[in-house]
Amino acid sequence: MDTKKLRKELENRLKHPSRQFIFEREKDQLRIENIRTGQGITVELPGIVAKWHEQKDKAIDEVVYFVEEGLRAMGNSVSLTDNEQKIFPVIRSTSFPTTSKDDVTFVFDEHTAETRIYYALDLGNSYRLIDEQLLLEAAWSVERVREIALFNVRTLQVPLKEDEVAGNKFYFIRSNDGYDASRILNQSFLKEMEDRITGTMAVAVPHQDVLIIADIQNDTGYDVLAHMTMSFFASGRVPITALSFIYEAGELEPIFIMAKNKKK
Repeated sequence: MDTKKLRKELENRLKHPSRQFIFEREKDQLRIENIRTGQGITVELPGIVAKWHEQKDKAIDEVVYFVEEGLRAMGNSVSLTDNEQKIFPVIRSTSFPTTSKDDVTFVFDEHTAETRIYYALDLGNSYRLIDEQLLLEAAWSVERVREIALFNVRTLQVPLKEDEVAGNKFYFIRSNDGYDASRILNQSFLKEMEDRITGTMAVAVPHQDVLIIADIQNDTGYDVLAHMTMSFFASGRVPITALSFIYEAGELEPIFIMAKNKKK
């Protein structure tokens, strides 16, 4: 499977009289767009190809489902009013667009040098990023959205799976609810993990559906974390960053793990 074959497969499976496909060759991106409204979804082809080599057709099935649900949600009118419990933060890379295809600015906050916080209205099988138009229609402030979203993310369960490699412990949050990476914003949870960890605490959000917390005890731990984060980043449906962060006193600092057993 390569990006050319994948593009053809996606176009065949997502073909519909109301849609058009726009391929950006330089970025290796395919946009599936509603002809009438101009609304659409852009997918990164190389990331899907990498995932296909691990999961085969399941990777393509997942993308098709994601696009179909997303386009269906865009066709429905949505409102923030009376939907407070459905508002959550989502983590994205700093390269993620700050405006929609219609040039409406998304609501977002800066987070780290590698990540931003966007806000989403959960629609069940998909969600819509909150933009200034939705704020205007509901007569809401950005502060209200932020407070509600951060409260809601603290109410989510944090199921932990634990692994140990060469004396280093790794904790994984993978509930597949769309907000695993968002749990990095739950400061009380991070503080609990900091109290539990005996070495250096490192955190990673390689893609939307995983949060990794590491208890680093030696140099091997950094190497393992780097390989692990890169692997997740390459296979994620919504990649965020292949870099990890040191967590200390409530702050996240990106770390660059260079060559073997070296970090900067």
